[in-house]
Amino acid sequence: MAQVTLENLEKSFGNVKAVDGVNLKIKDKEFVSLLGPSGCGKTTTLRMIAGLEDPTSGDIFIDDQRVNDLPPKDRNLAMVFQSYALYPHMSAFDNIAFPLKLRKLSKTDIEKRVNEVGTLLGIKNLLSRKPKELSGGERQRVALGRAIVRKPKVFLLDEPLSNLDAKLRIYMRTELKRLQKDLEVTTIYVTHDQIEALTMSDKIAVMNEGKLLQLATADSLYNQPVTSWVGNFIGSPPMNLIECSFKIENGIAVLDAGEFKYKINKSLSELIEKNSKSNNVILGIRPEDIKIHLKNPPKDAIKLKVYEIEPIGDSVIVDIQNQGNIIKSRVPRSQSKSGDSVNIHLDPERIHVYDKKTDKIIF
Repeated sequence: MAQVTLENLEKSFGNVKAVDGVNLKIKDKEFVSLLGPSGCGKTTTLRMIAGLEDPTSGDIFIDDQRVNDLPPKDRNLAMVFQSYALYPHMSAFDNIAFPLKLRKLSKTDIEKRVNEVGTLLGIKNLLSRKPKELSGGERQRVALGRAIVRKPKVFLLDEPLSNLDAKLRIYMRTELKRLQKDLEVTTIYVTHDQIEALTMSDKIAVMNEGKLLQLATADSLYNQPVTSWVGNFIGSPPMNLIECSFKIENGIAVLDAGEFKYKINKSLSELIEKNSKSNNVILGIRPEDIKIHLKNPPKDAIKLKVYEIEPIGDSVIVDIQNQGNIIKSRVPRSQSKSGDSVNIHLDPERIHVYDKKTDKIIF
């Protein structure tokens, strides 16, 4: 199989820098997702790896071979597109067999490998059908089969589940993950859906505005986002980001958020003084790490008003007002209602502090 390495990879379209200095190493047999909003550069990055776009600068290596100048057909990669890109006049069998026919394999070998792939993907009984006779999930499996049958070094998947309905997407996430583990193929998966990335990937590369912001496991990405942008992008509801001023009042360090002041310990105070470009910071905390106390609140609880309640099945989101902004708390249940005053407690072990100017994590 193969390791894929990107070194200072850039791509510009006129004055627009679509990919901006990306450095990324994807290990052999690893499943890595490129995750980010539309226009962040993830598909352009994938297309450069595939050889469908030429880098403006930087290098692409497959194992130890620089492939910048190799045409797509010589890179031994297989790409599955969002649209599946099946030939409508060909049967599923012929669509899967097409890359093998280009390689001039014998009819016997082609038939054997296509049937093996059909069995693996559970579509052997559908191989005689044309794409229009197949469901969306079945067409997606044919597109995967055409990639698998070549036995490539790397799979490149560009939002392959986006055209499926929600229920089938959930099922196919599991199937794709199982398939990748069984085949042990290095896989690069482009998606804007964080649930897909979090549930399927060994590691996730979060991109925005052409830059790679963080490469991490799902747990690390969720629990230790290195910028407030990543913290806010990952999670549903996203991380609360509260703008604060760092102050020392009567020898006590606080983060002043307007309607409340949050006391911090000496070690965090020293980190802010050392690493912040100014006294303006962002306090980040996940909704599930904000507890609501209707009775007997802890001493450091903060009293604010409830703006709205959002039931979401197994729990509720309590929207709490803070100077015209909303802080979200996720709790198992709530007896409070709009307009109520509640005491909230921010878990000090779960807070993050970011420098407002650089957006980088301080703590």
